[in-house]
Amino acid sequence: MQSQAITMEAPAGRPEAAALTAALTGAFRAATLGLALALGLAGQAGARAAPESFADLAQQVSPAVVNITTTTTVAAPSDGGPIVPEGSPFEDFFKDFGGPQGPQRSNALGSGFVISEDGYIVTNNHVIEGADEISVEFFSGDTLDAKLVGTDPKTDIALLKVTGDKPLPFVSFGDSDLMRVGDWVLAVGNPLGQGFSVSAGIVSARNRELSGTYDDFIQTDAAINRGNSGGPLFNMDGQVVGVNTAILSPNGGSIGIGFSMASNVVAKVVGQLKEFGETRRGWLGVRIQDVTPDVAEAMGLAEAKGALVTDVPEGPAKDGGLQAGDVITAFDGAEVSDTRELVRRVADTDIGRAVRVVVLREGKSQTLLVTLGRRETAEGEEVAGTPAPGAEAAPASKELLGMTLGALTDETRGELGLDADVQGLVITDIDQAGEAYDKGLRSGDVITEAGQQKVATIADLEARITEAKDAGRKSLLLLIRRGADPRFVALSVE
Repeated sequence: MQSQAITMEAPAGRPEAAALTAALTGAFRAATLGLALALGLAGQAGARAAPESFADLAQQVSPAVVNITTTTTVAAPSDGGPIVPEGSPFEDFFKDFGGPQGPQRSNALGSGFVISEDGYIVTNNHVIEGADEISVEFFSGDTLDAKLVGTDPKTDIALLKVTGDKPLPFVSFGDSDLMRVGDWVLAVGNPLGQGFSVSAGIVSARNRELSGTYDDFIQTDAAINRGNSGGPLFNMDGQVVGVNTAILSPNGGSIGIGFSMASNVVAKVVGQLKEFGETRRGWLGVRIQDVTPDVAEAMGLAEAKGALVTDVPEGPAKDGGLQAGDVITAFDGAEVSDTRELVRRVADTDIGRAVRVVVLREGKSQTLLVTLGRRETAEGEEVAGTPAPGAEAAPASKELLGMTLGALTDETRGELGLDADVQGLVITDIDQAGEAYDKGLRSGDVITEAGQQKVATIADLEARITEAKDAGRKSLLLLIRRGADPRFVALSVE
């Protein structure tokens, strides 16, 4: 409330009336200011205070939350005991005293939530993985069998479908990017098989990573336990902003560190599962790593940001002109700060679409046009590289940068599983107290480039070291290959 100045005119020739008017005006202003201050403090207190109750919200969303029970057939454990043929007179004896004689049925519990009145249900992949039968219990007590529509192990999301004789209550996805640390959230699910349960808390952190490529978890202190997996995390408007997936706990129970996959990730996955029964992510076709400060210094970059291309196999990126050593700074009109951001942007882009990719190459910015492929198809075609075994010391070796190096021979290429045309220097020994070891280099790794130029001999590497020193650089950028996996490492030349 804003105080407004009020002017009151006193009758002419009466000073006592003027004094009274002045006193009344001052009192009104003081009262108005006090009221405004009181309202302001009350508003701030209301912004910080807990809701009076979560009951209305719980009543609103609970009908759309479900308990999920799965049944799986598992083989009986093999303990080396006697195998009794069917029909044997000893069959009943060994059934009673000899333990299980055949496949057993195993049950598991989890949670989920309905996202459409025609029966689509979201849960975690690990809740239903390997299940033979899936049963869904609703808040009303009704139970329906569910069929699996599709799964995405990379985000641990699964989509189910039930068919009922009436429209089902459902909830909608909210915008998880709008959630702030400190916002109230409500977790609903089936913890420890106890049935429908509600717990409240706040958003403790955003953009958490666990182990997945596309991780974007909301961390919350709302109680999440076994059985809550697959259940929804609601904002105060009753919208789903996360799918409760994991907890950090030394004892298996909630200690206030729970993780919910952000709804903006889940919604895209669910949309594809619903339409195609599988995910269809964009694929650029490069191997990349983050630009660390030492790598940025070695490359002469102003900032340690972007995604550094370490390898360009056959695929969309190679067709579009990308090269190893390029730093991707923008993708489809949006800046790229690191590899995680690039991977997610590419995955969210439609396959077959031509996008502009901005790269830094030899200090100059270039824009390339790349038509994206499909990641799932590419991953099915890729063959995992063979881990590099330790290599024996080769002749004509020399110690440089804390490593003993030797030229590649046909014999060492065979031992390391490398193609015959691969050129470089193999690390035959390494100082475990040195910088190279601290940055992950090991015996058997192969240096194929130094200063973004190919090296085939020790003399090549020595020349690159000299060039870096002459240019006033503190470090030298090396391209390292271990099996099929390349990466850049910056080592000090001082």
